[in-house]
Amino acid sequence: MALRPHLLTACWRRLLVHMKFSVVLAAALALSACATSETLVPVGGSRSDGVVRLAYQYGMFQRPVVDYAAAAQTATARCGAWGYTSAEPFGGSETTCVAWNGYGNCIGFRVTVAYQCTTPNAPK
Repeated sequence: MALRPHLLTACWRRLLVHMKFSVVLAAALALSACATSETLVPVGGSRSDGVVRLAYQYGMFQRPVVDYAAAAQTATARCGAWGYTSAEPFGGSETTCVAWNGYGNCIGFRVTVAYQCTTPNAPK
């Protein structure tokens, strides 16, 4: 039985198409966004204004999952050290770029959330 060149070529073409698809699929999965757990940490604030600022950072291929309950506890603890009893988020957040690639695109972000210290302790 002799090999038929036109059938062999068609098989190779089909195989190459499947291989290209597999490579593209693997690359897409590798570059897809990964969920990362982020914790807000204190980065600043003002005792006199009763404001605490907490922040976290993430990269361009990450999807941050933030524990806002832990952030509220952190803010309340910081406010407690300043003589307040609790803290409430102002609402919203501020996102800034902290890293750029060679083309000027942002590849690293910092998200800052401000908390207002509330209910000052009565002086003793």
